[in-house]
Amino acid sequence: MKLTYIYHSCFVLEAERCMMLFDYYQDTKGKQGYVHDYVLYQPKPLYVLSSHFHPDHFSREIFQWKAVKEDIVYLLSHDILKHKKAKAEEANFMRKGEVYADEHLRVTAFGSTDVGVSFLVECDGKTFFHAGDLNNWHWKDESTEREVKMAEGNFLHELKELETSCPHIDVAMFPVDPRIGSDFARGAEQFVSMLTVELFVPMHFWKRPEEVKPFGRYAEQKGVHFVLLAQPGEGIEI
Repeated sequence: MKLTYIYHSCFVLEAERCMMLFDYYQDTKGKQGYVHDYVLYQPKPLYVLSSHFHPDHFSREIFQWKAVKEDIVYLLSHDILKHKKAKAEEANFMRKGEVYADEHLRVTAFGSTDVGVSFLVECDGKTFFHAGDLNNWHWKDESTEREVKMAEGNFLHELKELETSCPHIDVAMFPVDPRIGSDFARGAEQFVSMLTVELFVPMHFWKRPEEVKPFGRYAEQKGVHFVLLAQPGEGIEI
């Protein structure tokens, strides 16, 4: 299996019998790149997953791909339908707690601390977690103490539900966003402390990958393999 970083929170996971694309909104070269030149022309089913309607996680461009590739399954958060970014007949829409399963994979929607959902995917005997915008968005330097405590409480609640359902994750794609300010990696630290994670791949760092590296040392100390895919198109064999 291969995991390829596209941009921001977007990844392609290529398994033996299918491919998954998470939170697409632009390709490795903007409107062209790895997705347009490679993914759409592979003779495998493609599953397109979008965690919520925000424009850095979802683009209606994904529906145009049907003109190039017929075997695409769209698994989108229900808020995308709610906000009228897509029509009911265009996709499978998932709320927290709902499951999609077929002969290739099983996808469970978990919660988020922003909007939409996060995704737990079981495929080829491995478990993958794409957090969407699930994070401890505490914005400590700007928020009141009450707001910080509320953000942390909401995040730990969602994390506990995930821990109860799936304490072991083979690969996690999770936000480590320097814009939060001090303690920006707190959510990621809590994530790898509460769950058993084999491989942690950061995302949502925009164009600031160097600032994410200090968290890698923390993750490795917890026995978690940390891989920063900093450049669009960079990948790793799993």
